[in-house]
Amino acid sequence: MRLEFRSHGPVGAEPLVLLHGLTSDGSSFDWVVGALAEKWRVYVPDQRGHGRTGPADAYTFELLAADLGEFLDAHDLTAPILVGHSMGAVATYLHAARRPDRAGPLVLVEPPPPFPQYRPVPERPDGPIEYDWAARVALVGQVNAPDPGWLDELVAIRALALVVGGGPTSPFPQEQMRAMADRIPRGTFQEIPVGHGVHREAPTEFVATLTAFLDQKH
Repeated sequence: MRLEFRSHGPVGAEPLVLLHGLTSDGSSFDWVVGALAEKWRVYVPDQRGHGRTGPADAYTFELLAADLGEFLDAHDLTAPILVGHSMGAVATYLHAARRPDRAGPLVLVEPPPPFPQYRPVPERPDGPIEYDWAARVALVGQVNAPDPGWLDELVAIRALALVVGGGPTSPFPQEQMRAMADRIPRGTFQEIPVGHGVHREAPTEFVATLTAFLDQKH
């Protein structure tokens, strides 16, 4: 799956990849990409079924993780910083667990936890939409009934990892996100209590949190 993408920041700087959430596209990071591109070479792909990449034949989180690995291989990104929001966070942690040599530090923003959830699939809206509806149906189904093995896979992640929760107004239980961070050997949890769209609702705090976390590795 060839992912369309945009890139920002100085060529040759340390690479950082941003993966958006379900029903969105890379533009969801427009609130923060300028600040991040001051320090890093930022890659912002549109995942399958979304944005300029367009529809695919099938949608699973396993396929999204494989797409990420192929994207990194295609652009010779050995172990970049990986930042994923929601759907993108699941793709990020599955990639990092299965290809730990191809993942640098991880920031998992409001990841749907690998425990059964209760997210409804709404009826398809009338008129055109900017993503493939089949992606929403399939991936919400996996959010509600995740593979039981995903939680155990977290222990295979070797990189530093930060799980960012959105606090009490998040659609997902924060204690389950804490459990995810505890399962990752070098994982930590931090809450920015603004809801699910952390990087949109609190862009300055988000960039500061991400930067402080990444400064630990130096």
